Amino acid sequence: MFSRDQVLELMRERVHHPAGMRELLQILKVPREERTSFKRHVKNLVSSGDLIQIRGHRFGLPEKMDLYVGRLQTHPGGYGFVTPERPLDNGGDIYISGPYLNEAMHGDRVVVRIERVKEGGRVEGRIIRILERSNASIVGRYDRDENGMGYVAPFDRRVLMDIFVPPGQEGGASPREMVVVELTRWPTATRGAIGHVTQVLGDIDAPGVDTEIIIRKYGIPDEHSRDAVAEAVRLGTQVAERDTRGRSDFRGLPTVTIDGEHARDFDDAITIEKLANGNYWLGVHIADVSHYVQEGSALDREAYERGTSVYFPERAVHMFPTELATGLCSLNPHVDRLVQSCFMEVDRRGQVVRHEFHDGVINSDERMTYTAVNGILTDRDPALMKQYAPLVPMFEQMRELFQILNDARRRRGSIDFDLKEPEVIIDEGGVVEAIIALQRNVAHRLIEEFMLLANETVASYLEAQSAPALYRIHEEPDILKVAKFEEFISGFGYSLAAPVNALRPRHFQKLLEKIHGKPEEKPIAFLMLRTMQKARYAPENLGHFGLAASSYTHFTSPIRRYPDLVVHRALRAARHESLNEEAREEWREELPEVARHTSEMERRADDAERELLQWKKVKFMADKVGDEFDGYVTGVAAFGLFIELVEHFVEGLVHVSTMADDYYRFVESAHTLRGENTHKTYRLGDKVKVQVVRVNMEVRQIDLGLVEILERVREGERGPRRSRAQPKFERTRKQRPGRRERKKRRHG
Repeated sequence: MFSRDQVLELMRERVHHPAGMRELLQILKVPREERTSFKRHVKNLVSSGDLIQIRGHRFGLPEKMDLYVGRLQTHPGGYGFVTPERPLDNGGDIYISGPYLNEAMHGDRVVVRIERVKEGGRVEGRIIRILERSNASIVGRYDRDENGMGYVAPFDRRVLMDIFVPPGQEGGASPREMVVVELTRWPTATRGAIGHVTQVLGDIDAPGVDTEIIIRKYGIPDEHSRDAVAEAVRLGTQVAERDTRGRSDFRGLPTVTIDGEHARDFDDAITIEKLANGNYWLGVHIADVSHYVQEGSALDREAYERGTSVYFPERAVHMFPTELATGLCSLNPHVDRLVQSCFMEVDRRGQVVRHEFHDGVINSDERMTYTAVNGILTDRDPALMKQYAPLVPMFEQMRELFQILNDARRRRGSIDFDLKEPEVIIDEGGVVEAIIALQRNVAHRLIEEFMLLANETVASYLEAQSAPALYRIHEEPDILKVAKFEEFISGFGYSLAAPVNALRPRHFQKLLEKIHGKPEEKPIAFLMLRTMQKARYAPENLGHFGLAASSYTHFTSPIRRYPDLVVHRALRAARHESLNEEAREEWREELPEVARHTSEMERRADDAERELLQWKKVKFMADKVGDEFDGYVTGVAAFGLFIELVEHFVEGLVHVSTMADDYYRFVESAHTLRGENTHKTYRLGDKVKVQVVRVNMEVRQIDLGLVEILERVREGERGPRRSRAQPKFERTRKQRPGRRERKKRRHG
């Protein structure tokens, strides 16, 4: 029987030209009983972009036709880039000029033909087919032109065209209101897009509207379907006695959850004890979502579509309905809950010498917060010590094991970036009151360490069992990027001390240790982070470079991440040996698309969270025009400097046009802007003083000016003081008395 991968391999080996379906069946000698399955595989390969269907209903290999499949990212300037799913030789994107966009819109999945490769390696292409439209709905501002014709100007400036709204289709919207418009006709070469308003969101400055806009801009499903909610409600609120049968009973073990003060869903709990041999017996209990959410159910379909929960400053958009996420699948205290448990015996060097997996049932003793556990372990707060007296020895053991595990991870070279993350404090009206550094105390860090260990242990087991599963992979950094990074740090007198093709995580970690606490720490750490690849999901284990882990997966958050749910199913199937060869093959066929989709949904969530946070930061700075702040240069480009303010963790742009005391040239290799005449240099990581020049709400950007340059320019504009005998005709317009002043003079 043909598999999806076998069909693709046979096409590469035996079919040397684009061929129709009948010809494929003949060339590949597909048996009559397997033709239906074969056609399904070909259709799936076309959907995934591994095969391309061209004119005449012929199917060909994209790599043989200089064709690539990817997502289009358009730019407000009228051009775009396609990030190919099959990487180019140089690892970059494909540039698409305006005339070659061919009615494709931002976010569409498209087929691109390579047109030429310019000097310097830039690849240019033309969109020849739209495989998948990104969104049938667009959020924007409703308005009317001078003829009274309604239209919606997209909020996302990367959507390059307005959507016309015929009379009667405005859905009750008034001019200047934010709306959601559903496209009823996609744009063509000769006609614009047409749509009708499906929802009026209201004034853009009203509380909560910004969150609604971002949710709709990114196409994040907000409300759960009736079927999914009904399934969640049917599951009930309590663990049924029948569901505990055959499970390991851990209700007698001291067990706690440790989360943030405002957390509502608790998907991990901890058990720990010290063994007679001096080792630690650590139990990580994870909510057994896979027991309740069956493959193909409404709950499962919706969770897969979302891929992940999304966390905004004011509210969360959960992957599962709240009935499940904060109810039956949340490890609330003093109630029975079903779990998948990973027990690990850890020796004094931080090695897992024994492990066990269980379908279990627990009853958490306490819902602890990071603040309370830190108060016990760091501050030795008498009131907290007394309140949680029976659990204090357990927390002490947790800290001991954390230190052992953290030391072991550092020894193997795991990279730890100690970059402070911002925390936004919002009042009841949704207005940002303050932006402060997120404090990661020992409680945060020990839970993180235990979750990392459980994820590694599960991944190693699945790999040893050759079980089809999803891994969390982080590939080695690109050699060219590393070479540029090495060139940059050499200017500070540092080196990774290894050839670029033989780098290991420990080389980066040692560099971080050397620069810790030094002025150059920020620029080097920033650029190191950008040198790294992005972590993603994959059906094959390629290791995790950043963690220096040979095997890694996501097991610990099935309430909020779909890949964890997949891993839970794989783990249970592997433990119970319930996968026959046919089931394994089915998994292997499906997992590549699951990995691609969930990685894409994760990026969508990250982008949405980041954009809303930036928008709120811009609003927060609106009344601070003219104020001065200290900041660090976090990015250097030909058009200016990106600056992050020390006080508020807000990033703004110093445009090169405001640097008017000299002509500044961009030196890409050194990440600097250098003045031609003054030789003044601004480099990544430099500490500078800036003034807020403008807050542009239209593009949600903070424009800054470098104080030292602004002062020099103002001084130059004022020029030398003029004598009182200055001739009348040399006066400038600005020196003439104003109208109000002249009036005062006339009236004495």
